[in-house]
Amino acid sequence: MKPLQISPETAITLSKQLGVPLEHLMHMPQHILLQKIAELSKKAAEPAEGSASDPSAEKDKQ
Repeated sequence: MKPLQISPETAITLSKQLGVPLEHLMHMPQHILLQKIAELSKKAAEPAEGSASDPSAEKDKQ
């Protein structure tokens, strides 16, 4: 299996966000990496959706 075709900057950022050593990340199967990235984006979207869907939270801020 060949290493992932991603830039060094992207690899370092993903390694930090996923909590995976850089060497493991570069040899991680692509389908597993995509699954982990999807989990990260889902976690990042949850707090944003929660605050936007609660109109009372907006009133409290004003």
